[in-house]
Amino acid sequence: MIKLTPAERSALRAEAHGLNPVVMIGEAGLTEAVLKEISSSLDAHGLIKVRVFGDDREERVAIYEQICEDLDAAPVQHIGKLLVLYRPKKDEVKERSGKAGKGLREVTIVKPSPSGTKKPTVTKVLLKGNERVTQGGNIKRAKPRQASSKKNALNK
Repeated sequence: MIKLTPAERSALRAEAHGLNPVVMIGEAGLTEAVLKEISSSLDAHGLIKVRVFGDDREERVAIYEQICEDLDAAPVQHIGKLLVLYRPKKDEVKERSGKAGKGLREVTIVKPSPSGTKKPTVTKVLLKGNERVTQGGNIKRAKPRQASSKKNALNK
């Protein structure tokens, strides 16, 4: 089980405030399928809320402790029927395919004001590999080069 300092726990509680529960535990209790779903949610999000349906407080506390122990997660908060759990995300290395072209690039576009007396507008835009910025500051997609019908006839 991961140990958190009070400051880390407080920051995680604040971050979890706006989250909705991603896993619900019903009357069947903590099954293998539920544990697997909680584990995959922790891998994807890192910080999750779990709602436990049931009125027995001791049972909810036992479920909370068992989840933290089985999945190596840190208990963040237990309020009523909501449990907040944290486990650092696993970093997966994504391999790029060999045929991938240029990636996104950031371009700054500066357009003068229409009257010429005010400050120019500055915008930062992400361009794909086949896009370009025109003289007027517009984004255009590069068109495929047209093949000449005469040259095609000569090469045959």
